[in-house]
Amino acid sequence: MTGSINLITLAATWAAAGLMLGAAYFAAVRRTVELFAASGSRWMPITLTFARLIGATLFLAVAGRFGATPLLGAFLGFLVARAVALRRAKRAA
Repeated sequence: MTGSINLITLAATWAAAGLMLGAAYFAAVRRTVELFAASGSRWMPITLTFARLIGATLFLAVAGRFGATPLLGAFLGFLVARAVALRRAKRAA
């Protein structure tokens, strides 16, 4: 019983971390779109795009190094953040 509780706690912890990273990631996506729409310098949105892709890749790679359960939890948290970002975008439109 203790082993399954530890797995649930581990997955929930990584899911919370994935949710936080996902929220930051999709806030950066929104900021990137605003910068591209502003027709200003192209270097800032390009840099922001590479930074968020590298950050998400590193985060999921670290989660994967801890095992399948943390990777699954982190990815599910990231997907929840995506769903929230999409819902907010639809309300704003």
